[in-house]
Amino acid sequence: MNAVMGIALSALLLACVAQDTQDKPATQDAEQAVRDFVAVRDLEELDKLRSSSNDSWQVIADEFIIYETRKAAYLVEFTRACYELEDRTRIVADIRRERNIIRSRFDTIRGCRIRKIFALTEAEAAELKQLGESPGSRN
Repeated sequence: MNAVMGIALSALLLACVAQDTQDKPATQDAEQAVRDFVAVRDLEELDKLRSSSNDSWQVIADEFIIYETRKAAYLVEFTRACYELEDRTRIVADIRRERNIIRSRFDTIRGCRIRKIFALTEAEAAELKQLGESPGSRN
């Protein structure tokens, strides 16, 4: 009986490891595609963005979101994978210095430190959203 339980547990563990390794390449590919997009488009890096209570976001890859305000869209890159945004609750910036300003390198969104902020046009935002919805993405 213990041998059967051991074999079943081993099979379950191998299945979990196999599933985990299948997710990682797609996520890494999406992140690399966003980095390539930034490099090819030569996006303008900003130090800060102005936020309001009606802002929204869309996860593009584990380390990237599109942050949308009433007037503009931004690509936000985090210093690590930001799984805290996957639950789709209202976005809350952990603003530290100024009430309606979010700064790269200093501020966080839901506990995820912002590495960089890039300005986006409407067309660039639409293209990145399609990338986030592409086959194999986790979004």
